[in-house]
Amino acid sequence: MRALLVVNPAATTTSARTRDVLTHALASEMKLEAVTTEYRGHARDLGRQAADSEDIDLVVALGGDGTVNEVVNGLLHNGPDPDQLPRLAVVPGGSTNVFARALGLPNDAVEATGVLLDALREERERTVGLGVAKGTPGTEDESVPERWFTFCAGLGFDAGVIGRVEQQRERGRKSTHSLYLRQVLRQFLGEANPRHGMITLERPDADPVTDLVLSIVCNTSPWTYLGNRPVYASPKASFDTGLDVLGLSRMSTGAVARYGVQLLTSSPERGPQGRHATSLHDLTDFTLHSKVPLPLQMDGDHLGLRTSVTFTGVRRALRVIV
Repeated sequence: MRALLVVNPAATTTSARTRDVLTHALASEMKLEAVTTEYRGHARDLGRQAADSEDIDLVVALGGDGTVNEVVNGLLHNGPDPDQLPRLAVVPGGSTNVFARALGLPNDAVEATGVLLDALREERERTVGLGVAKGTPGTEDESVPERWFTFCAGLGFDAGVIGRVEQQRERGRKSTHSLYLRQVLRQFLGEANPRHGMITLERPDADPVTDLVLSIVCNTSPWTYLGNRPVYASPKASFDTGLDVLGLSRMSTGAVARYGVQLLTSSPERGPQGRHATSLHDLTDFTLHSKVPLPLQMDGDHLGLRTSVTFTGVRRALRVIV
């Protein structure tokens, strides 16, 4: 087997020595080429090269969810073809590692490497569904290129929080769960019209859902983690179905407190519920429109402001080692 190892040297939970040990462990089992990323988008470029190659069987992403997202977008630059494209393996090295943990991998790079090596020997893999989003035809965002995501996307409030977190990290702050919680509060206090929803969800053969303040798109469950605690925005979301959406139409102080508690106490059986909460399951195609430009995020990466985004859930998009 010939494999490409894509290493993010800025991964927050692995040291240079740990990355060297993991590289040697993988190289002992396969013909391995290890490449360290040098710029934003480099992992995507490496994934694209692997997809176009005729002799790479496996791409291993060593890093956080951002690294995984870039590799996936590179692998799928010509669209999904699970029977022909290289398989994907993930070694978690970020602060949260939602995709790896949702696949059932340990949240420790060394332990996860051991699981992956066992899975390769035993030929364990699964074909997962993914989400893809692009600018909506006929709108000012129609030229925005499509982008794949592995576990979540969001238009509105949660994307604004991620944008604030990225600003803090650019200033040298470490990515921690307390940093995220502080930015949630600042985003709420800084919202110009937190009680007035600007987002409309449209889908074929159904009435639109209007006046949403927050829209979270989930490709799997849980949505994220606070430390070791999983948080379930859409408990029914799965790699084996389409996309799920949680929409909230009110963000008053009371509503934020109520739904915040529901998220913190959520479970695989129960997510946020209430008069101002809309939960949709297993959607294939839908569009989010906003009356004003709002922040967009995918897999925890802030992508700027958008007014209209079309989402598609693609079943059987990529083979993953588990």
